[in-house]
Amino acid sequence: MGRVILLLLCLSIAWSAPEPGARAILEKNCLGCHGASAMAGLDLRSRDAMLKGGARGTALKPGAAAESLLYRVVSGAGPVKMPPGKQTLADADVQALRAWIDAGAPWGEANTAAAQPSWWAFRAPVRPAMKAGTAGNPIDAFLPAPGPTASRRTLIRRLTFDVHGLPPKPEDVEAFERDPDPAAYEKLIDRLLDSPHYGERAARQWLDVVRYADTGGYETDVYLPSAWRYRDYVIRSFQQDKPYDVFVKEQIAADEIWPDNFDLEGAYEMPKARLAGLERRFGTALFTLGALPVENSFFGDQYRSEWQAEAVETVGSAFLGLTLGCARCHDHKFDPISQRDFYRLSAVFAGSEDREVPIVSQMRIFEFTRFQTKWVALEELRHKYEQLKPGDKDGRETLLRQMGDAYTKTPKFYDKANLLVHTEPVYDTHVLTRGDFKQKGEKVAPGFPASLGGQAPEIREPADTNYFIPRRRKALAEWLTSSDHPLTARVMVNRIWQSHFGRGLVGTANDFGRQGEAPVSQELLDWLAVEFREKNWSVNHLHRLMLRSRYYQQQRTPLRLDAESLRDAVLAANGALNAKQFGPAVVPPLTREERNGGMRDASQWPVSLDAAEHDRRSIYLFVKRSYRLPMMESFDAPDPAASCGRRETSTVAPQALTLMNSHWMHAQAARLAARVEKEADPVASAWRRALGRAPTPDEHSRAKIYAGRAGLPSLCLLLFNVNEFIYVD
Repeated sequence: MGRVILLLLCLSIAWSAPEPGARAILEKNCLGCHGASAMAGLDLRSRDAMLKGGARGTALKPGAAAESLLYRVVSGAGPVKMPPGKQTLADADVQALRAWIDAGAPWGEANTAAAQPSWWAFRAPVRPAMKAGTAGNPIDAFLPAPGPTASRRTLIRRLTFDVHGLPPKPEDVEAFERDPDPAAYEKLIDRLLDSPHYGERAARQWLDVVRYADTGGYETDVYLPSAWRYRDYVIRSFQQDKPYDVFVKEQIAADEIWPDNFDLEGAYEMPKARLAGLERRFGTALFTLGALPVENSFFGDQYRSEWQAEAVETVGSAFLGLTLGCARCHDHKFDPISQRDFYRLSAVFAGSEDREVPIVSQMRIFEFTRFQTKWVALEELRHKYEQLKPGDKDGRETLLRQMGDAYTKTPKFYDKANLLVHTEPVYDTHVLTRGDFKQKGEKVAPGFPASLGGQAPEIREPADTNYFIPRRRKALAEWLTSSDHPLTARVMVNRIWQSHFGRGLVGTANDFGRQGEAPVSQELLDWLAVEFREKNWSVNHLHRLMLRSRYYQQQRTPLRLDAESLRDAVLAANGALNAKQFGPAVVPPLTREERNGGMRDASQWPVSLDAAEHDRRSIYLFVKRSYRLPMMESFDAPDPAASCGRRETSTVAPQALTLMNSHWMHAQAARLAARVEKEADPVASAWRRALGRAPTPDEHSRAKIYAGRAGLPSLCLLLFNVNEFIYVD
């Protein structure tokens, strides 16, 4: 009798106590998706929840592992593979789960405590301890010992292209090579970061990420007349070393965090504080630049759902480094982002819209309307000109002169910008079946994915939000920049690393999820992420850390210039580069072949009349989504229809053909030849301006013979085609 009681007591203890092995396996590998996130409706935090199951039915059949969905999916025998993606469960863990289920799946009454996410990127970064005896740059402590240091000429060329996207001036190369100051390298870094060209280079890389363009794409490819204001905002932000958390907040919710108006205060000058507020508001134009077909506006619900979805995907790509778009139609197949999570984020943007708004004072608007009668008179003349008979040549010429005269007297329109603004009513957000705006499912409130950790700021709203102006985007901005957010700092650190080394510590810059690449050194990535936050989110602080490391200064495999740097380097070499900053997009002329290569309507390519504008830096060129400049396209400039985390670097025949045969390249070679032909040694001068060094005696002799036979412009074209010009080592 005593043995029976003892046996029953043991069974009772076994049943009530949790099984530590199975629980630990589930917490480590499964709860990131099937915990608070309840992907596919499945919660594995309690025995009851497992028995209840999710979209595929019960997950657990105690005593029968072979018939339990949980065991089948982790063993590879089920309808899906778990964990998803590249990660697999160790054989020992699979067998432990099988033994646990066959033993009746003992668990106990209490639920498990909140578990850490199983995927590294969803856990908040913690600064790792430095190795004992480590001295010097912290970056070098986490990486293998670097190779030999590159030459000074290589370093200044590498640094200048990395930080400016331009070649160094020949005289700067010579001065740096001769400089005996031990701190010359550090001073060079500071000088480059202080230059206006740094902001332009850093902005170009960010504009790739946020799919910047001056037109809307698709068939209509509508013109976005004020897109350039966002581009200029980004340049100024990097130039000022604006703290990255502020940069994020301004783009998502400047109007909610720093609300202001453009009223005057007793004078015609706009108060400086309000100009600063206006500059912040330009950041919200991030959400006015998306590629959306205008046909969506035939249905209000469709336009809103498409715009909100595009906003969510932009946040995912740019700030989170995640492919959130996968969860628009169904739960994410690999990451713990449910379809419900997607639409909760979408609801954050409900009540916001893209709108063209005046960015001047009310006084300026009144001044315009005072003389708007001149526009009325012009419209009357235009109306009369449509009414003319086809044969009335004299009447036509007279009216054209009158219209031209009237136009010159009309008042200039006041400045406007497309910004993110609040709208009423605030429509409800629903989970959409397969992303179809006509198939509305569960109504959802605004919120953030629980799987990304941290406490999301509470969004308090009354029950009836139809006429309530919310602060939803402010909550999103504060959540993204919170100290324990797992992704925001890591993702930006990785982008900065990629800008200097050609590849990020995580090779998939826009995908830190399970389908992305594992970091080369998670310890280094986490150390830099924590350092980034603790140093006031200073981007320039990270630049200095990376550029001063021995790892950066070592000899390395050459990297090809990107399309914009290549074009700008050509203009810099021939002395034609126009250093003017900011302003509306520059539209360069096209050759006949370029116009015939995809330009359906020449009126959609309004060439800038000032020829000097055509030589501006490439970041200021007109970006048309339906037509890319052939040189940009040949050298892998990204399609601005979607976020580009990292550019491809191809080697294809059209690149050589572009550099050797294009009208633009021949014209630039002729300009370089004209610049050097009157100098004492034109060949040596052309060599120095193109490659930043003097030719060797053998190079000089052969180049002189070639120039004598083919002409100086042909030699200059040849210099623009050599690897030493196109690549940076």
